Amino acid sequence: MTTRLNGQAQAALLFLLGATVLHAGLTDLHLRYVKAGLRPLLLLSGAVLIVTAAATVWYEWRRPPHPGEPHREPRVSWLLALPLFALILVAPPALGSYSATHTGTALQKPLGFPGLPARGPLRLGVGEYAARAVYDDGRHLRDRPINITGFVAMSGTGAPYLVRMGLNCCAADAQPVKIALTGEIPPVLRPDTWLEVTGTYTPRRTKDPVNDGPVPYFEVTRATPVPAPSDPYDGAWGG
Repeated sequence: MTTRLNGQAQAALLFLLGATVLHAGLTDLHLRYVKAGLRPLLLLSGAVLIVTAAATVWYEWRRPPHPGEPHREPRVSWLLALPLFALILVAPPALGSYSATHTGTALQKPLGFPGLPARGPLRLGVGEYAARAVYDDGRHLRDRPINITGFVAMSGTGAPYLVRMGLNCCAADAQPVKIALTGEIPPVLRPDTWLEVTGTYTPRRTKDPVNDGPVPYFEVTRATPVPAPSDPYDGAWGG
């Protein structure tokens, strides 16, 4: 392939890559790969790639052809674009119950606990409930109705967990935080089903069979299947 055609192919691939990154950043697709807070960096990266592609085209257009340059381009080089189209057309599934049951809880003690509303039901994430239940002994959770949303995972003994996978940066470093469920649990639970559970704090705890990490219980009074959220990962509370 000629140097000129190499430049043209590089520009095209840079443009496609930049457009793909922009597409991911402008839609919820990026939430399958990185935490929501990295969206501005994705948009910036996509814009830089497109500008670089445009600069490459301008340079190739301005550069005079080299004497004796061949003019045949191997079409197989364009197969490099296929992974980019796959990235747009086939979004990877979020990590689910298989990863959760084979990875120990990543619950860590936070630096502090933000204030909670004085009255009314509490809507907490899995990680926030687990952190407050374990490291704050549920001081501000007692006798309060609580709503939590997560997906179902089953332990090796069939005990149900409510789980959210937490991200430090991207899906490659996702780790689970788990809550053990007790109380009015549906008789049939399928792994990876998303549930919104309503209930109350209980001081009961157990240990994760994978790494012996702390897993608090939640006393369920109602469990309702819900669609998976657009952002399946939890970037706060270490999970």
